[in-house]
Amino acid sequence: MSSGEPLLSSSFAAGFSSPVTPATPSCGSFNYLCPNISFSYSADIDGTQSQILDRKGDGELASDKDEDCAEKQLKGSKSTAVANRIEPAVSQCCQSCVVECPARERSQPVSRGSMEVQGFPAALEISANPLQGEKWNKSRRKSAHFEDSFPCEENSRLIYINDPVKTNDQYEFTGNEICTSKYTVITFLPKNLFIQFHRVAYLYFLAIAALNQLPPLAVFGRTDGYEDWRRHRSDRKENNREAYVFQSDRFQLKKWKKIRAGEVVKVYADETMPCDMVLLGTSDPTGIAYIQTMNLDGESNLKTRYARQETVVTLKEQQFSGLIKCEQPNRNIYEFAGNMDFNGQRIPLGQSNIVLRGCQLKNVDWAVGVVVYAGQETKAMLNSAVSPSKRSKLEGYMNRETLWLSVFLFIMCAVVALGMGLWLERHGHQLDTLPYYRRRYFTDGSNNKKYYKYYGIAMEVFFSFLSSVIVFQIMIPISLYITMELVRLGQSYFMIGDTRMYDKNSNSRFQCRSLNINEDLGQIRYVFSDKTGTLTENKMNFRRASVFGKDYGKISGPGSHMLQGVSIAVIGRRMWKLKSTINVDLELVALLHKNLADEERISAHEFFLTLAACNTVIPILSGKFILCNREFLDEAETIDYQGESPDEQALVAAASAYGYTLIERTSGHIVVDVNGEELRLDVLGLHEFDSVRKRMSVVIRFPNSSVKVLVKGADSSMFSILIKTTERLMRDTEIWVLTGDKQETAISIGLSCKLLTPSMQQIIVNGTSEDECRRLLTDAISKYGIKLVNFRNSCPRMKNLQNSYPDISSNAKTSDILMHEIEQTRSANDIVEFHEEGLMGSVDGPLALVIDGNSLVYILEKDLEQELFDLATSCRVVICCRVAPLQKAGIVDLIKSRTNDMTLAIGDGANDVSMIQMADVGVGISGQEGRQAVMAADFAMGQFRFLKRLLLVHGHWNYYRVGYLVLYNFYRNAVFVLMLFWFILSTAFSTTSALTDWSSVFYSVIYTSVPTIVVGILDKDLSHRTLLRYPKLYCSGHRHESYNLRLFWITMLDTFWQSLVLFYVPLFTYKNSSIDIWSLGSLWTIAVVVLVNVHLAMDIQQWVSITHIATWGSIIITYACMVILDSIPIFPNYWTIYHLAKSETYWLMIVLITIIALLPRFLCKVVRQLLWPSDIQIAREAEILGKFPNHLRSSQDQDSS
Repeated sequence: MSSGEPLLSSSFAAGFSSPVTPATPSCGSFNYLCPNISFSYSADIDGTQSQILDRKGDGELASDKDEDCAEKQLKGSKSTAVANRIEPAVSQCCQSCVVECPARERSQPVSRGSMEVQGFPAALEISANPLQGEKWNKSRRKSAHFEDSFPCEENSRLIYINDPVKTNDQYEFTGNEICTSKYTVITFLPKNLFIQFHRVAYLYFLAIAALNQLPPLAVFGRTDGYEDWRRHRSDRKENNREAYVFQSDRFQLKKWKKIRAGEVVKVYADETMPCDMVLLGTSDPTGIAYIQTMNLDGESNLKTRYARQETVVTLKEQQFSGLIKCEQPNRNIYEFAGNMDFNGQRIPLGQSNIVLRGCQLKNVDWAVGVVVYAGQETKAMLNSAVSPSKRSKLEGYMNRETLWLSVFLFIMCAVVALGMGLWLERHGHQLDTLPYYRRRYFTDGSNNKKYYKYYGIAMEVFFSFLSSVIVFQIMIPISLYITMELVRLGQSYFMIGDTRMYDKNSNSRFQCRSLNINEDLGQIRYVFSDKTGTLTENKMNFRRASVFGKDYGKISGPGSHMLQGVSIAVIGRRMWKLKSTINVDLELVALLHKNLADEERISAHEFFLTLAACNTVIPILSGKFILCNREFLDEAETIDYQGESPDEQALVAAASAYGYTLIERTSGHIVVDVNGEELRLDVLGLHEFDSVRKRMSVVIRFPNSSVKVLVKGADSSMFSILIKTTERLMRDTEIWVLTGDKQETAISIGLSCKLLTPSMQQIIVNGTSEDECRRLLTDAISKYGIKLVNFRNSCPRMKNLQNSYPDISSNAKTSDILMHEIEQTRSANDIVEFHEEGLMGSVDGPLALVIDGNSLVYILEKDLEQELFDLATSCRVVICCRVAPLQKAGIVDLIKSRTNDMTLAIGDGANDVSMIQMADVGVGISGQEGRQAVMAADFAMGQFRFLKRLLLVHGHWNYYRVGYLVLYNFYRNAVFVLMLFWFILSTAFSTTSALTDWSSVFYSVIYTSVPTIVVGILDKDLSHRTLLRYPKLYCSGHRHESYNLRLFWITMLDTFWQSLVLFYVPLFTYKNSSIDIWSLGSLWTIAVVVLVNVHLAMDIQQWVSITHIATWGSIIITYACMVILDSIPIFPNYWTIYHLAKSETYWLMIVLITIIALLPRFLCKVVRQLLWPSDIQIAREAEILGKFPNHLRSSQDQDSS
């Protein structure tokens, strides 16, 4: 520094008039105690009882108050005596010192103090059973999240260190082999058939297949078999990975699948943990390790884990023996409880001592641990839900209609069979002379001298019923499922090829990984979203700061400078290349280079020193970087900062840009480069940030032996501990940085995304016990008058309100999800009524619910789920913070199990897999957190913003197309079957057919299939611009406008009328003619094909060339096939088409049938569009006219607001 003065001014040591005796690491565990608990305890050392501390948790070491407390602690005679007595005998500290806490239930995880940083036991951890008496949550009935997991004597897991034989022989723990596949070679056929037969129509097809000896189901299991084969291949690759296991007095390579509980495993830097292990030691002498938990909770930042100091000391001798007693395997990735008997000592173990499968080791050369959970019992595998076999919701409705068609089929077959019985009663004596169809199948005429063998009325009726089933079998079309698969494949092709959903940054295009739920994209009502990497890019930037009452960086102008491109911090003669870009205020830089005597300069120095030192960030130096200037080349050192909180990373990077660069951190000290001078600071104690204190404290000792407490935190926490003279400054101070509080960060991001608005009433549920969570939920429900949730479920019309619009914005924190219901706009009368009943929450504004994962542990139980559902479904937005992967799935299941609404989950990390698989539609983001979410998702894309186009455009189109496709296929087959039914009734119930067998087969395969597929892939009722501009149109899917039970019955009535016209108009026309049965069959074949294709043409919304070719080409192909079939001499219909084509009556009959059959449908469509137009019809007309009605425009305004 230019002033030549020491880095620490006299004001730094104002509270410490004399140097303090350096505190040894052994006494570090006495410096800081957990929050929210009143302590008044003493340590019995050498027969002398010394008082340690007596204070409340809300008065933590902070600012001036904290300095006074620290001074009393470090200078007081009693505490100094304690430190002096402990110093000579560090090795006996943990055996002779006993700190007792009052017996009470721990309501939350203990904030780790300095003792964990230094690798020594925390004060609250020195007990044989630290979690005894704590209440844990129960399993959910539908989606179990966490299980009772206390290491009590009766229900504990014993692990003998380095003795896997004794461990596994006695308790028979699972191996480390995993299995994510659903089938084996033996179970594939029965399991897959069971899944396939969820389609009710397949039961009918099975019966028909038995009658016809055809295997129609084989094609549908091939995709499932291929997908499961890929899972087997992935499992085999994972299980055959190798790790170093301690065997025969040395570490040897061993396959993951052969690792067992109790074995000691060594993992090197950047390698993945093969199982859940308790750390025994690392390459760091203090036993610290850094892990990346991206595959578990989605966090890309590093987390710290510690080996107990007792095991670190003996690690060099490679003597591993002891007994670990821990909780049973469970899904809670944020908690671990147990203790270890090691060298005659009982050592408590906590979450900071365990590393989980899937985590990566960082910043240390190696780590050694003992396996406590392996294979399927690891927390990662327990949190990975089994991949479900999803099927479209519309297919579920199809099952209902299929049952109705089955009833119709049974009635028709019963009518034919009973009619046959009555006919036989009257004409049984004429059986030998009538040309009956079964004569050649039941008797041998040459032997019995007669053509027909009579089996009795009962058997004849039965035979007639079976024959009718075969004739009418296409009433339930198996071709519909094949057509749907082809249509979905074509839809997926165009979704993949949509250039507007292509991400140039990651060079990734849209992926359609599931081909059976495309139409579900058009009916989504709830969106569940992960935040980090999905909704946001997880980038924190330092923008502004208030130092000594002055705002720096307020505007970009002459007084500030933005480092563009690569950020370079110039500190003395050293240059640092930072990964982030920082706004640098030149006025503040100039202030930092003044003499420390100035009070404003001291405040700025303290501010940036706090940013650089008060954190848990790890600096990573990664080589040199050549900076090209115009005249010369400079060499800058590349530095990266890794930490659990992106807030801290941004603050540390900002400090570096202003000349305070954190360049080294160990468990005992940190080194900060201050304007070219290295400043080494000893860390005496550290209290990490937690949601209770909402601040972080660190006690550091400077080179001159003075001690300072540095504190940073949220505004609500920091202002309460500042001195009174700052109250005046508080009125004009705006807090720009929110450091680490997960719940507050989620709220802040929600506000910045305009998902949360100032007018919203925020309901925060952050209970630490079941009773507290119940109270918070009950209070919120009663306070805001939420009463109408059950009424909404009992009144289906409320879900089908005409005026509704979608909003697919979603937000959450890392490992968080946001549930956002696609809200509905309502008429004025509806809104008044709902406010009176409490559905809309409060008259002061809509509601927003913010709930943390710790509360969900207790809430996701049978007796609290309903309260959460009632509250959540009455809120405009629900934000869940810090939730475990299976809790995400539990929230989705909570909505799915209580509503009929469609859900969509979107995420980008492995921690989102369970949620993605639980939702009706899962979307994966191909981001920076691996491809686990993409592999488990139904659809994948590069950025969250593409979700809008996916739902509003492709979702709407797909639902409209598939809904019409299903109704049209029901109509197409039913009109053909009913035509045959009328013919059989007119031919003595003989189940004969005027159509050739080839015509019956070609009808569904060739004559009418191609137009259906083309329209199902290409037809568009509205342009993508209109759908994006007016999101209200998306709600046609919520109202089931394209497919519902009413449309089904209307279609069946129309089908009934058209079949009557098809059969009876030609019959009456040719009643007195000499036309034969095969000529009449040819007429009916052509007529029905023309009729169904013109019917389809009436409903096509967008005509393109390929649509014309498919529609009218099908009629031409039908004629061509008829000509070919009628030209074969061995067929009974030989040359009939040629005779018919010569007749003018034939051509007139085709036109007359088409007009009469479709006239009622045409009139109904005209009347409905004129008197009761839908939003889709109005929007379509507006596209043509170029004018959109006001109620659609208001929808846009609401959406943009």
